[in-house]
Amino acid sequence: MATDSTRAALLDAAERLFIEKGYEQVSVRAVNAAAGMNPAAVNYHFGTKQDLVAALLERRLGPLWAEPLVAMEQRLAEGHPPCVEELVDLLVRPLDELTRRPRGRMLMHLLARLVLRRRELLFDARWFGPAPWTELLGAARPELSPAEATHRLRIAFDLLLQVYGEPQSDDAELGRIPRPPVGAVTAFVAGGLNAAPSTDDGAGAERS
Repeated sequence: MATDSTRAALLDAAERLFIEKGYEQVSVRAVNAAAGMNPAAVNYHFGTKQDLVAALLERRLGPLWAEPLVAMEQRLAEGHPPCVEELVDLLVRPLDELTRRPRGRMLMHLLARLVLRRRELLFDARWFGPAPWTELLGAARPELSPAEATHRLRIAFDLLLQVYGEPQSDDAELGRIPRPPVGAVTAFVAGGLNAAPSTDDGAGAERS
């Protein structure tokens, strides 16, 4: 369909420009021009620049998790819940491999930039929402309440975005500390998700 090909051309142009110039330096007008489209194309097909980024992230990052996690869901449906370490490995390893490439570093930087600012993005893919992750963690740790599982996953995702969200360097900006090995990241995140249930469900903070 023409609409699909137009969207694909805009996403390809945006990705190329983000890699060449960085997110801040790329305007919606520049994306339209690079794709050979009229000045209103991005707004018509996506909405805002942030919504364009959300679509780009879904297209590139969604497939990293989709197949293995669908398989994990299938195993769960057959009565074989995952362990926490397995779930974390499936989450972390693709991110580590992705960010060893310039395009991957750029994509992770965009994801970190938008998600850590808690912007409401128009994600459609299931793996960009909390529900399936909470279900899988709940199966691995049935003693956790859904609320606590959600809190732990948010902390884990925020940590991973901090670790892997640097766009152009293998070193972190603060102190130029080398990125930790994937095994260390996986072990740390799994340790947090495997911790004993909290005695504070957050209700006190909400009442105060």
